[in-house]
Amino acid sequence: MSIAERIPTTTRGRVGILAAGVGLWALAYWVNEWLWDVVLYDAFGMDPESRVTETIHFFLYDSLKILLLLAIIIFASTVLRSFMSVERTRTFLGGKREGVGNILAAGLGVITPFCSCSAVPAFIGFVAAGVPIGVTMSFLIASPLVNEIAIGLLLTLFGWQITALYVVSGLTIAIVSGWILGRLHVEKWVEPFVFDVKLGGELIDPSLGLTFGQRMQMGVEEVKSIIRKIWIYLLVGIGLGALIHGWAPAEFFTTYAGPDNPFGVLIAVFIGIPLYSNAAGIMPLVAALYDKGLPMGTLLAFMMAVVALSLPEMILLRRVLKPQLLAIFITTTGLGIIAVGYLFNAILA
Repeated sequence: MSIAERIPTTTRGRVGILAAGVGLWALAYWVNEWLWDVVLYDAFGMDPESRVTETIHFFLYDSLKILLLLAIIIFASTVLRSFMSVERTRTFLGGKREGVGNILAAGLGVITPFCSCSAVPAFIGFVAAGVPIGVTMSFLIASPLVNEIAIGLLLTLFGWQITALYVVSGLTIAIVSGWILGRLHVEKWVEPFVFDVKLGGELIDPSLGLTFGQRMQMGVEEVKSIIRKIWIYLLVGIGLGALIHGWAPAEFFTTYAGPDNPFGVLIAVFIGIPLYSNAAGIMPLVAALYDKGLPMGTLLAFMMAVVALSLPEMILLRRVLKPQLLAIFITTTGLGIIAVGYLFNAILA
């Protein structure tokens, strides 16, 4: 019996199924918040201040957290996508002036609380729904790069001027990079499975009309399919991030990316890429480095590299993008981040 056949047909039954699923997901996410503290610190007696313990904790906590986030985002985006016709979506977006779609996608990215890795399933959903690659790339860049948590923290720590510069520069990078990628017509460099909409292993047209149960089945099957394809890339990326996390002391930044080094922005970006964090998670380090005298432009470039070009995200994106498009994405976004860093340093000097 398929998943669709097991789901109740009554409204009350459907609501109950959804509520139970969301409740189980929320419980798992809540347990993950404290589980590894109990296992590592209490059960195994490991030192919370040890870098080895911090690395292990980072890997275990982030692996489960990101898998849970991926599961719910893939499921939700697949179910929503099942209500969309590819033809209608393309027609709607085709009627917009060039660049308007990029602006709308970047704005949507700001209000979605996705880290760089969890934005990838939403990217897959947009592409499968017929949204142009360039527009989708604007979302993919803006979602981790500019978010409301980072805006709130920056506003508190550095004031509205720096915050405004951060928001404008982040949106500019996302919009311009997406526009450039759209002009290059890079659809051929997206892995073919990203464009498929399947139910029970068969390609379908969601515009033909699906039952509630079939939409739920699509969501579950998509979660299994995508996670089966990317889980090893995900764990390798998080593992590398965990190994680097916490091992680069603040003094390293002040020595090699300080205000007297004309290559400080470049060095900060290259240091940031192997790390993995969201904007809120990297903010304490940014504040500490700012207190040590590092230029704000250098720090913003570092933060943007961490959240928009992290190594785990690149490993995950490689599963859905071919090497040519991945290289263009990294180059375009990276050059934008570097330019913003030098521009900020010049303005705030």
